[in-house]
Amino acid sequence: MGTVEPVVRAAVLPAVGAPLEITEIVLPTPGPGRVRVRLAAAGVCHSDLSLSDGTMRLPVPAVLGHEGAGTVVAVGPGVTHVAPGDAVVLNWAPACGGCHACRLGEVWLCANALTGAADVHARRASDGLSLHPGLNVAAFAEETVVAAGCVLPAPQGVPLTDAALLGCAVLTGYGAVHHAAKVRPDETVAVFGVGGVGLAALQAARIAGASRLIAVDVSAEKEGLARAAGATDYVVASDGTAREIRALTGRQGVDVAVECVGRGSTIRTAWESTRRGGRTTVVGIGGKDQEVTFNALEIFHWGRTLSGCVYGNCDPARDLPVLAGHVREGRLDLGVLVTERIALEGIPGAFGNMAAGRGGRALVVFQGDS
Repeated sequence: MGTVEPVVRAAVLPAVGAPLEITEIVLPTPGPGRVRVRLAAAGVCHSDLSLSDGTMRLPVPAVLGHEGAGTVVAVGPGVTHVAPGDAVVLNWAPACGGCHACRLGEVWLCANALTGAADVHARRASDGLSLHPGLNVAAFAEETVVAAGCVLPAPQGVPLTDAALLGCAVLTGYGAVHHAAKVRPDETVAVFGVGGVGLAALQAARIAGASRLIAVDVSAEKEGLARAAGATDYVVASDGTAREIRALTGRQGVDVAVECVGRGSTIRTAWESTRRGGRTTVVGIGGKDQEVTFNALEIFHWGRTLSGCVYGNCDPARDLPVLAGHVREGRLDLGVLVTERIALEGIPGAFGNMAAGRGGRALVVFQGDS
């Protein structure tokens, strides 16, 4: 008898700009180098919203979701680093190991990391429509089948529902602070955008020893979240944000600004909020229409640095154990990031909250997992 292909529920994006469909999909049996995972939880990230509205372009129709953790159900031939029953964290950007960036050790810039997004991942059960895996891993589903490079052993001592956050928000926020901005003890830091990544960046800056930690967001309601993550000051974004930050720092500006929004005006404000010689790291993903302008004289005069950051400039295999250590020792509180726990049906509402600037991280928790 042939192997029965599993039918599971998933959140499918039928076309760019279309509403998500919660529907049944049919997954293939894991082939060579593939792993089937039963999801415990999946975080709802702004990148999922960016795929949904076309800010980021990847093949559709697709099963969205790229931040998750779960348990291995089955493995295909050639998979040796995980086995059925193992707890794993999903890695949406597996490095190929052979491109120019990988040879330089910059695996977060791997030229081939997203090639899997063009593959056929599953079929819609109702009509057989071929579906792609959004950002490689298709985590908005009860189960998924991914390339072996997309699964990493979950750190011990961290519940799987919490570990889901490590796959994107925490790696990105932590890496932006520690790898990209390289925050040093006693430096002052401003974090723009208090969503999941921003809350992770605030905690990372606190861990790094920042002496003053200023959170900036358009919503006054997020102050409690920001302070729980370590913010010493909170600024509601306005036309006077840069002036307010300079006033909080002896008219100098902060040493480091971390921009987690991806809007041209916010990037410019973050840059203006740093001191002469300060550093701004841009984490947020903006659209092509979001432009930032500078004149040549101010670039010379201020001597500031503006840099991009992809996936926190992280190597997940290297950084996951470090983050797990911070969690176990109580320095990193993953629960602070989560403002609501939802079912698959709650994802459209979570998208709406993100678009409106409300809340931190929504976490899809699958029935029977904790």
